[in-house]
Amino acid sequence: MQKTKNWTTKMLVEGAVCIALALILRTIKLYQLPNGGSITPGKMIPLIIFALRYGPIKGFVVGAVYGVLSIVLGGSIYHPVQAILDYPLAYGFLGLAGLFKDEFQKTHSIKTILLGSFVGILGRFVCHVLSGVVFFSQYTPAGMNSWIYSITYNASFLSIDFAVTVFVIFLLRKFLTRDLQKL
Repeated sequence: MQKTKNWTTKMLVEGAVCIALALILRTIKLYQLPNGGSITPGKMIPLIIFALRYGPIKGFVVGAVYGVLSIVLGGSIYHPVQAILDYPLAYGFLGLAGLFKDEFQKTHSIKTILLGSFVGILGRFVCHVLSGVVFFSQYTPAGMNSWIYSITYNASFLSIDFAVTVFVIFLLRKFLTRDLQKL
């Protein structure tokens, strides 16, 4: 694959397709949590795949664009900083999966998919936890630490999404590392 800092037409098209797929997949909610967040297996898959194919910077951009579109299409905004934390930054940090791009292209290993997905989803998790503590601590049950509550609350749905993401990307790994122009 060509090493370049520029976006090719192919990258732009793949990025747009990944954003569109993520927007479609976000409508499939298995469970809606009472104070925001949902178990939505699938929406992170296209964003992490893009990052694994093109690296962390391009992955961050595609994730952040998805986050902005999520706001426009019905995101919950309570404060401007909360909106930035919960949407463009949180989904942009999924691009951290791209730190494992070279290893993923070489090995297709479950270890690389696990690490990339974990690091990307951890970035998203940190954003949601910070948002929860700063902007939603009023929902913390009496007597409970707001950090513990936010960590537990966000881990409850992101851990399931993580498992589904790793499983699906692992199944698709050989296809994802092929040059799509040859298809």
